[in-house]
Amino acid sequence: MRDRSESTPETVRPEVSRRSVFGVAGGGAVVGVVTACGGEEATEDTPAGGGGSEGDGATDTPLTTTGEVPVGEGTILSEHEVVVTQPEEGVFRAFSTTCTHQGCAVDEVVDGQIHCPCHGSLFSIEDGSPTEGPADAPLEEVQVRVDGDDIVLS
Repeated sequence: MRDRSESTPETVRPEVSRRSVFGVAGGGAVVGVVTACGGEEATEDTPAGGGGSEGDGATDTPLTTTGEVPVGEGTILSEHEVVVTQPEEGVFRAFSTTCTHQGCAVDEVVDGQIHCPCHGSLFSIEDGSPTEGPADAPLEEVQVRVDGDDIVLS
């Protein structure tokens, strides 16, 4: 009888499941998407001439005008992924349009509340806090300022 340690090497084939193959492939795809998205956002959000690093740090990206945001309501600016509200005359707030429940985009401001169409969450126009669930975290605040009649990112 031969000792196994003296035998010819055996071919070892690791077990590879479909899940592990697709998990690796899927992970690579996600990295590619994240990388691609990251590059696009950086170029779109970076204004010409210094990326907002000069002066007071404001980006001066105009979002809308003060006249376009009704008192006690708000305006969804999908192209900027921002909702701008005017809870009281002359007071402007801005929030991300991304619902904190599952990432859907809020779609309207009615009766002083920001509405998410996916699961019915409602948010305050004053501070973005949830007033009705299932969302339990506030919308992310976006810093804006009024420059003349324009509301701009700051």
